Amino acid sequence: MMELYLSNSWIISLIINSVLIIFAFVVPKKLLTINGYLNAWILGVIVWGTLGWQGYAVVMFYFLVGSGVTKIGIEQKEAAGIAEKRSGMRGPENVWGSALIATFCALGTLFVEAPWTQLLLLGYVASFSTKLSDTTASEVGKAYGKKTFLITTLKPVSPGTEGAVSLEGTLAGIVASGVIALVGYLVGLINLSSIVYCIIAAFIATNLESLIGATLQEKLDWMTNEIVNIINTFIGSMVAILLAWLVLNFMAI
Repeated sequence: MMELYLSNSWIISLIINSVLIIFAFVVPKKLLTINGYLNAWILGVIVWGTLGWQGYAVVMFYFLVGSGVTKIGIEQKEAAGIAEKRSGMRGPENVWGSALIATFCALGTLFVEAPWTQLLLLGYVASFSTKLSDTTASEVGKAYGKKTFLITTLKPVSPGTEGAVSLEGTLAGIVASGVIALVGYLVGLINLSSIVYCIIAAFIATNLESLIGATLQEKLDWMTNEIVNIINTFIGSMVAILLAWLVLNFMAI
């Protein structure tokens, strides 16, 4: 029965993602580059094949909201030279920088049993919660941050500086992390308490990402934004899993 379910799930995944990518190529407004769409197709097939429509709902929510957030104050950010490249269109490096850790969590659910399945599902949601928090904090901070500070020294810096944080961006990031975690709860991937884990994990990971940006990113040629995103989502995923694991073990005492 499980083999039949997996087989049907993967077939449905192939059909739905193929239809969607054809539609994406036809519509005039592009959110991804051609290679970006092809890699998003691979991601979509894996997510639906492993987690069904519930996992797909989370990644689609992240993709649509994350793409929309990059458009906030786009003219102002382009004039200042701090807008996302390609006017926010995403390439394959963006796809996997944002979703690689989530993909590992999704694939991992095929090989483990409870409670690890639930912990990996939490890790999946938390990784996107972290990434959306980071994206929202950055874009809102660049567009509306009245005062922007370097996280290591708290000295005022220009918006868009690596490692810069703002009150407006931080609050927006917290809200964004909670909203996508709520989506994960509503589709049944995580329980209600896990929303709190996601918010805490996203806050920690997003600030650590700013710390990495302020201290290491410009010193190491290989540490691109995409690598930092992978590190960021890994931290968010692992912190959420650790929090849930600690609570489970505390309750078992």
